[in-house]
Amino acid sequence: MYGLIWRMLPGPWASKFIMAMGLLVGAAALLWFFAFPAISPHMPFNDGAIDSGDVPGATPEGDPAGEPEVELEGGEAPAEGTEGGG
Repeated sequence: MYGLIWRMLPGPWASKFIMAMGLLVGAAALLWFFAFPAISPHMPFNDGAIDSGDVPGATPEGDPAGEPEVELEGGEAPAEGTEGGG
């Protein structure tokens, strides 16, 4: 198929190469901007199956998740507003 396209393009090798690249970029643009958005709603990977409300250990909104409690030497708690160093 690519040989057929190459033979049908007019001109010397350099102009055939430029036209072939133009055809390639044009085909990619048509797929990217028209075909893929048209089929996107029908694809199965758009269906999310994660519901964080039913996950054990999920934290309520406003609760800082993922921030470990910091213990200093001697068992004292860190001062408010300080970033462990300084």
